[in-house]
Amino acid sequence: MHRKAVLFAACLGLLAGSACTPTTGYQGFQPIDQRPAEVKVGEDTRNTVLAKLGSPTVTSTFDKDVWFYMSQTRNQTSFYRPKVIKRDVVAISFDHITEQVASVHTFTLQDGRVIAYDRRETPTRGREMTVLEQLIGSIGRGSVLPPDQDITPGSHPGDTH
Repeated sequence: MHRKAVLFAACLGLLAGSACTPTTGYQGFQPIDQRPAEVKVGEDTRNTVLAKLGSPTVTSTFDKDVWFYMSQTRNQTSFYRPKVIKRDVVAISFDHITEQVASVHTFTLQDGRVIAYDRRETPTRGREMTVLEQLIGSIGRGSVLPPDQDITPGSHPGDTH
């Protein structure tokens, strides 16, 4: 009997310990043979980068000659919020005439910045109505559609569609 209690306590301890084990997740570009930071400036071209690394994670919105390869690793322990432990962003820019690599910049998690959002809202014209005002205001108005006409919602009287 004592042996079963010890075995039960050991299993319970293992179960509780495994619940606190962090789960690691990998997102974004995962290098297989080559790393984006190993691209050579002046030697590699757009086609060789595409052959070595594959398609970029994203291209620049304003300059199509800049490619980004992004990846991040994060841990999550049980019910806590996930925590990013590693982030790499490699920006490769190309010369638009020769299509050779002009620069390679690597950014890590330490290079990131926290952006403070302004929580203020833009006011709209008009007046806010409470739920009670909306309910009382609709009493006595009757049906939205006239009873004698066959009008489907979204159409206007006289439409021939």
